[in-house]
Amino acid sequence: MMWKKVYNFLHIALWAFVGVFIGSSLWRCYEYYAYRDLFAVQSAPWYLSIVVNGLFTAVIVLVLLVLRRLVKRKLT
Repeated sequence: MMWKKVYNFLHIALWAFVGVFIGSSLWRCYEYYAYRDLFAVQSAPWYLSIVVNGLFTAVIVLVLLVLRRLVKRKLT
């Protein structure tokens, strides 16, 4: 019974990370198109934060998928 709760929690956490990434990426795109002059001052490209957040999210999602796989083996 406990492993089922852990499995469900990992599922929710996985989609929460994906949702936060999508939301923050959309917000960054909106900020860029709304305030281009502010981003012109920066030396780094405006989309660099999206790429870095994407890599971080990919690593977290991969870890969560591996953990879900291990928990699923315990369930069966």
